[in-house]
Amino acid sequence: MSLVVIAIPGPSVLFVVGRALAHGRRTALATVAGNLLGSYVLVLAVALGLGTLVQSSTTVFTVVKLAGAAYLVHLGVQAFRHRGRLRADVAAGAGERRGDLRTVLDGLVVGATNPKGLVFFAAVLPQFVDHAAGHVPAQMMVLGLIPAGIGLICDTAWGLGASAARTWLAGSDRRLSAIGGAGGVALIGLGFTVAAGRN
Repeated sequence: MSLVVIAIPGPSVLFVVGRALAHGRRTALATVAGNLLGSYVLVLAVALGLGTLVQSSTTVFTVVKLAGAAYLVHLGVQAFRHRGRLRADVAAGAGERRGDLRTVLDGLVVGATNPKGLVFFAAVLPQFVDHAAGHVPAQMMVLGLIPAGIGLICDTAWGLGASAARTWLAGSDRRLSAIGGAGGVALIGLGFTVAAGRN
């Protein structure tokens, strides 16, 4: 079940791809790590009962959704604004010097505000809990490691693939600038798509 849901690209995958295209492999992998942590924050929220609140309250769900969408738009605008710097960054290795902690935190925010992940965990994890065995929150935390592991593998593959495409495109200043801009536009579009989604 986790594999089917995770294989369908959503906000997290598109965010990783956008960061890979705009900043390269190291940033993509740091973003994957942050996304993984953010997704597990959602598992913890569901295990502690907050998932039920978000699932049952339209207002809380909308706030989480719009916060994630606004953050994606902000990151997209930044990537688009700095698209002309990509050639110099690649030549100087500055893409590799991008702050890893900041990148992980960016990924964490996007992962933790992903409404698709929250609804998935809230709807699925409780179905696999053995209430008679007790320790329900701990069971959910362990079960949450399964989609986290699948997400890590899938997102890493997406990030590495997009990074390889970026390396190929780096042979031309114009193509590199275009891909940096496209990554930014993709993030902005993703932010608006997340904001406009009703479910």
